[in-house]
Amino acid sequence: MNILLTGGAGYIGSHAALSLLDNGHKVHIIDNLSTGNEMLIPRSAKFTNCNINDEEVISNLIQSNNFDLLMHFAGFIQVEESVKKPEKYFENNTNNAIKLFNICKKNGLTKIVFSSTAAAYGLVSEDKLIDEHTNLNPQNPYAESKIKTEKFLFDNKDNFQFIILRYFNVAGADIKLRSGQISKNSTHLIKKISEVVVGKRDQIEIFGNNYNTPDGTAIRDYIHVSDLADIHLEVAKYLLKNLESNLFNCGYGNGFSVLDVVKTTNSIYQNKITYKFSNRRKGDVEKLIADTSKLLNYFKWQPKYNDLRDIINSSIKWEEKINASNI
Repeated sequence: MNILLTGGAGYIGSHAALSLLDNGHKVHIIDNLSTGNEMLIPRSAKFTNCNINDEEVISNLIQSNNFDLLMHFAGFIQVEESVKKPEKYFENNTNNAIKLFNICKKNGLTKIVFSSTAAAYGLVSEDKLIDEHTNLNPQNPYAESKIKTEKFLFDNKDNFQFIILRYFNVAGADIKLRSGQISKNSTHLIKKISEVVVGKRDQIEIFGNNYNTPDGTAIRDYIHVSDLADIHLEVAKYLLKNLESNLFNCGYGNGFSVLDVVKTTNSIYQNKITYKFSNRRKGDVEKLIADTSKLLNYFKWQPKYNDLRDIINSSIKWEEKINASNI
């Protein structure tokens, strides 16, 4: 396969690129490096520095390469920022994504894998695993911006063949430490915990301890980023052989609270993690756990790192690497 991949200098995009390249496929990354880091771009990938709405550059790329499909990762992802700056999220995550898709269609590239989010489900009234038929109830502009882009694809399914992947909480790092999270203002819990372990921060802040959960803290379904990357590989192969468009949840179906993650880390790293409780953040939700039965029924994918300790360990090993390099 020959893949045009946006956001390949970012966390998830770079891991997807690694999975594709490790399995013998070609990858051409476009990224404007506004939030990504060039050191995450795999050496064997081709790279063009441009915006995703740059029609001239992207058209020329498509016309001069025989791309099989587009994988679209580029986008802003911080929930709290989206509440403060919703226009930034709708412009980039929705409007620019639609411009990109239309540029691709104009140049004959109509197969798309779209990176979406489980935040689309928002507040779920029933205490059950979340399947793809669960009603959407977004609580922040970030989630809304992704839903609007999904809607564009479904409204234009006669023009595109696509797979939408709704990610639950992505964490961890490449086991070979070729990629991981690089962010000075990360909102990811396990990233912050890793920074405490290596001495970059003193403690973590837990936003809310009065949720309707066993320990009062929010519950999430954490999936290792390399397992998620491998899902993209399977999805791409499927999309090339099938005209059917579809939507899948990406998680493990296991829920861990914020305090579960802290306690697991402390059991490995000798109680290094201290924390303080703060008020809930606007836009946060109580509990998100995936029902992944549809994904498992369609694909041969089997997770390799479905263990919270593995996820935490890989994240901390990566943090140690970039800390030693003063990144």
